[in-house]
Amino acid sequence: MLARVYSCAVIGLEGVIVEVEVDTADALPGMTIVGLPDAAVQESRERAIIENAGLYNPRKRVVVSLAPASVRKEGTPYDPPIALGVLAMSGLVPQAAVDHTLVFGELSLDGSVRHARGVLL
Repeated sequence: MLARVYSCAVIGLEGVIVEVEVDTADALPGMTIVGLPDAAVQESRERAIIENAGLYNPRKRVVVSLAPASVRKEGTPYDPPIALGVLAMSGLVPQAAVDHTLVFGELSLDGSVRHARGVLL
């Protein structure tokens, strides 16, 4: 089941909406992230599989698409939307709970959310 969550790319002082789509594929377990992610976003694979929080560890290949692909995705603010997408795709969080919501932050390995660079408090 495809899940969709929204986040934001910070480019200078402007924000660009990023659509995070999460689905599974019949392949060896793991996660693939596409859509021009940098190394920190690629590391979201480790933080977004929220097994340490006791929630979910998929036994399939998880495919994450960050759109638009033409915008460079940098840093850790995509951790929570990827994790929520995994949970929504698995049915543990209703898709309606994340519809029309923008999610931005950094996940720790225990599933707690930290402040992400680029947000003015």
